[in-house]
This record gives sequence, structure tokens and C-alpha cells, in this order.
Amino acid sequence: MTRTILIDDEPLARTLVREYLQSHPTFEVIAECGDGFEGVKAIAQHKPDLIFLDIQMPKINGFEMLELLESPPGVIFTTAFDEYAMQAFERHAIDYLLKPFSKDRFDKAIAKWKSQGQKQNEHTAELLNSISQPEERTRIVVKKGSNLVILPVQTVFYIEAFDDYVKVHTKDGFFLKKKTMAHYEKVLDPAQFIRVHRSYLLNLQELTRIEPLTKDSHVALLKSGVRVPLSEAGFAKLRGVLGI
Repeated sequence: MTRTILIDDEPLARTLVREYLQSHPTFEVIAECGDGFEGVKAIAQHKPDLIFLDIQMPKINGFEMLELLESPPGVIFTTAFDEYAMQAFERHAIDYLLKPFSKDRFDKAIAKWKSQGQKQNEHTAELLNSISQPEERTRIVVKKGSNLVILPVQTVFYIEAFDDYVKVHTKDGFFLKKKTMAHYEKVLDPAQFIRVHRSYLLNLQELTRIEPLTKDSHVALLKSGVRVPLSEAGFAKLRGVLGI
């Protein structure tokens, strides 16, 4: 039996998926959720094999929800996303149902998921790393224990590389996020966040001064008192941004 969760803020959309699944008796709907917060909790509780996931939802979107999962289940997206985003879906072979979708198209998505099996997890990771979301320019969604936290980007002091994750530093400490430095360098406003070192992305609003460390190296002193190392290229970039 394939344990399935439906995550969509539109009750009619969830009803349609449930009706279409009736012709696939090996699929069992074990939960329905109206937003991404509920989705994270339901996935942790029920550990489904497959989820049907809307992208554009209140609170957090479908991509943000997936980023919070340690081991995402198989995913079939149900979405009204634009054509540009569809190209990203197609490149990474994750199936999606573009609303409104027919029973025939639904059945093809089911068949595709069955044939790909566990490869779905790899495709999900590839997609999350390839697509830029407009919301990411203004917020970062993280987990703190069992709670979900939305961090406005202006509250972020700096971002630090940490193995396969990054540490998002704020006044409340740091939060781990499974993203790359290159990703945040691309999506965050370059007038606000400056890559000053291969391991550090600095919020310019937090900078108080630049100090020499040795003859040829410097550090950035932040309002919080933290000292962030500057690479030679990062120091030059920071000087250019500051006009000094």
C-alpha cells in the first residue's frame, strides 16, 4: 500500500485528487493538509511514501515546506505555476500536474512515480537547488526544534557555510538550512548581502567597521560584536560597495 498525503490550500483540489485515486486501490490517503505548516507536521507524524503538493499556498509555499524535511517523500506537484518554472520541473524529471488536470494526465503522473521509485528524492533535491523563489528575496524559512520560523532577511546578520548546510545567524542564534552559499548569493539582494569570503555572506546593514587583522588581511566588525573574516576578493568587493 502506498501511503499518501494531500497538501493543498484548495479543498476542491484535494477532493479531486482523492476521487482520482479511487481507481488506484493500492494508494491510501492517510492525511489532508491545507498549508505547508500542517504538511511538515503530518509528514513527520505519518511518514508517507508519496505526497501531492501544491506550490502556491499561504504561510509557506510548497518549496519552502520541502526544504524543511530531512528526507522528503516522493512528490507529485499540483500547481498553477508559470511556464518558466515548468522548465525547471521538466529538466529534473519531477512530475507535476498543471491545474486544471484531467484523469488521464493524473494516471500518467502515477505511472511515472511508480517507475521512478526512490529516484524521486534525488530529483526533489535537484529541483530545490535549481529554482529561485520570489519569496526567498524577503524571507528564509527554518526549523527550530519542532517549530517553523520565518526569518525576514533584514533580521539576518550573516550566512556562514557549514558542510552541506549553511548557518543563518540572527540575534536568536543560528539556524541550519540545507542550501548552498552560491544559492543565497544568487537570490538575496546584492545591494544588501555581500559575499565577503567563500564561507561568509554578510548583511551590509550589520557592518560597523573594517579592521586590519594582519598586514594583508582584514575582518568585518558587526553590530553584534562578531568579527567576520574577509578574503582578499571580499575585501575589495566590500570597499567597492562602500565607495572607499
